[in-house]
Amino acid sequence: MIMQKLPRAERGSGVETLMRILIAEDEAKTGKHLEHGLREEGYAVDLALDGNEALWLAETNPYDAMILDIMMPGKDGLSIVRQLRRKAITTPVLFLTARTDIEDRVRGLDAGGDDYLVKPYSITEVLARVRALLRRSRPELASTLRVLDLELDLLSHVARRAGREIDLTPREFALLEFLMISSPKPISKTAITEHVWDQNFDSQTNVVNVYIKYLRDKVDKSGMKPLIHTIRGVGFALRETP
Repeated sequence: MIMQKLPRAERGSGVETLMRILIAEDEAKTGKHLEHGLREEGYAVDLALDGNEALWLAETNPYDAMILDIMMPGKDGLSIVRQLRRKAITTPVLFLTARTDIEDRVRGLDAGGDDYLVKPYSITEVLARVRALLRRSRPELASTLRVLDLELDLLSHVARRAGREIDLTPREFALLEFLMISSPKPISKTAITEHVWDQNFDSQTNVVNVYIKYLRDKVDKSGMKPLIHTIRGVGFALRETP
């Protein structure tokens, strides 16, 4: 993967982000399975295949949670967390391991881990553990984003307009979240692609326009004042109709 400093999004007067997760797993198939599951839930994900890469990413970029395999080439998961904690990096960590001994779990928690999951596991349980970590470390996320009559619950992943629930896919939810966090400021296609799809922007792709249309069809239904606007030469904004 290309190592780069992750962009951050502004929210109000403070600084906020879409949820970004670091996965460190040396088994490529397992790592890709985790990455796919988290991305499908709307998280931005970085995948490291060894401990040295994981440590570099964790020290360089801000993450909301980390999922670390304990046994990896280079630095093991316990050593990574100990080093992060010495540097006052308090990002919550979920350890993954094939070991079932109670002593191993205790060592993981004593090293600075926050939770522990034994292989084999289901992606459903991983997602539940990640949500629990985020609730404990970021209690402010329990609040709902609001722009006029549009509401977005970041933890339950429920969107409502004028009290009526909107059925969104995980990708649509992530796009709407980014628009609401940035509201009323416009955001470019490049920024949307980097944050929502977490990839380098391809000027030839039409994916942003396609998903903006999906959102408009669901959020700006007939008879409602449009909230999603195209800003010529800039990108898109979610705000009250001028």
